[in-house]
Amino acid sequence: MPPFRGMPYHYPPAFCYPLTEVCMYILFTLCCIHAWKKGPGSVAYLLGGLGFGLLLEYVNVATSAGYVYGKFWVMLGAAPNDIPLCIGMGWAVIMYTARLVTDAFGLPIWAAAAIDTLLAINIDLSMDVVAYRLHMWHWDWENRAGIEFSLTGQWFGVPYGNFYGWLLVVFYYAAFARWLERSSLRRFYVWRISTPLLSILLSQVALYISLFPLADWLRRFNVTSAHRFMALLIIFSVMAVAGFRKRRLNVTVHLPLVTWLVPAWFHVYFICWFFGAGFYRENGWMTFWSVTSFAAGLLIHWLLYRYLHQKKRALAA
Repeated sequence: MPPFRGMPYHYPPAFCYPLTEVCMYILFTLCCIHAWKKGPGSVAYLLGGLGFGLLLEYVNVATSAGYVYGKFWVMLGAAPNDIPLCIGMGWAVIMYTARLVTDAFGLPIWAAAAIDTLLAINIDLSMDVVAYRLHMWHWDWENRAGIEFSLTGQWFGVPYGNFYGWLLVVFYYAAFARWLERSSLRRFYVWRISTPLLSILLSQVALYISLFPLADWLRRFNVTSAHRFMALLIIFSVMAVAGFRKRRLNVTVHLPLVTWLVPAWFHVYFICWFFGAGFYRENGWMTFWSVTSFAAGLLIHWLLYRYLHQKKRALAA
């Protein structure tokens, strides 16, 4: 029998989880090396992303009945509320490398945070569909809406509320961190290294308000998680376009290899599993959107790098 009711897929080959985990450790190590060279502020931002990601995941499994993780090598906490260390690292490297890209364009805080968020959600839209079918994590559809929705509910089995949360998490952390870093206290070393912790605290408060009191109030007007997700997606897209017009290109910034490597790994790795495990046979629309997300991710990063390179050449001439 498959490991979860309503899921026709069995566990993936034995090498899947260790391979995923080792790759995440490598990506996190490479980001640590880069952050160390940049300075304590960058290290603190990366480690803050790790801590924030782990805290979010723990709260999620502890408060959401039926939401559980597959068993990786390094698990934190007691089953069934244990979480993989590598998942927190995934949050950290995605947010860290997205910021490296947007910082190079000298964007306003709100626009930079919005673009960070859009780069992150582009990864998650295709990753979650595949990871869910690989049993890396599981939503309790049999108790949420019925077994028949395990693969068809909302975004091909992934709740829209998951994506709504992704948008809020990345935006709040990116925005609060940047805002605190511009404080007049930034000249103090202690302030620079404690900024991520303060960012996490502020983000948690904002996240709680958005996910509970605000969401509960909106439900009174039949505003679902899908509506909230689409509304935020549109708002952040408008913010990104408006803010990009106010960019002040930093010609001294060179985008490191990790800004290519991290998004490329997520896109390529999970699209390979999507086709290699045969998930593409399940639903034509799911295949369309998975391929579209993969292509969009590559195109967006290529356009950003190309624009940055051309502008630097023009300014240096």
